[in-house]
Amino acid sequence: MTRLEFMTRLRRGLAGLPATTIADIVADHEAHFADAMAEGRSESDAAAALGDPDRLARELRADAGLRRWEETKNPAAAGAAIIALIGLGAIDIMFLLPMLMGVLAALFGFLVAVVALFVSGGFVFAMGPLAAPPGGPMTAFLAGVALMAGATFLGSLLTIATVGIFNAVVWFGRLHFRLLKPAINNQG
Repeated sequence: MTRLEFMTRLRRGLAGLPATTIADIVADHEAHFADAMAEGRSESDAAAALGDPDRLARELRADAGLRRWEETKNPAAAGAAIIALIGLGAIDIMFLLPMLMGVLAALFGFLVAVVALFVSGGFVFAMGPLAAPPGGPMTAFLAGVALMAGATFLGSLLTIATVGIFNAVVWFGRLHFRLLKPAINNQG
């Protein structure tokens, strides 16, 4: 494969990333080709040393998505990182997906419970004083505030757990692909 073919496939695989990121990656790989030529190696040898440009582009996209998640920690970055990891490890997803779906279903169940607890606290807070509950209106008022505060506390714990689980999945993805990279490179 020539330098031009390699760079064309790499650019095509990186489409959608920020232009500055693509330019940096392309410049790094152009430098690799220049260094190889200076050492007397051919373009095809330099391309072979870099591996499959399509696979390299997927790895670089996954790494960019993971870095974006680590920097911003917002839902869009999480979605991009998940899509990048899925693109990299479709086979692993078959094994991880059932387990991950169970965990996500449990997290969603806890989210529904927290929202229901908060709404019921708001209902007790608003309607309790009007319904003449046992212990008086102040008891209902304080019980409603306590339910909403408890729901807020549980919601914050749920958020921490969700971020922790997502970070564990990212860690696993990085560890797994670092371990697989030598095997993948030896196949090419």
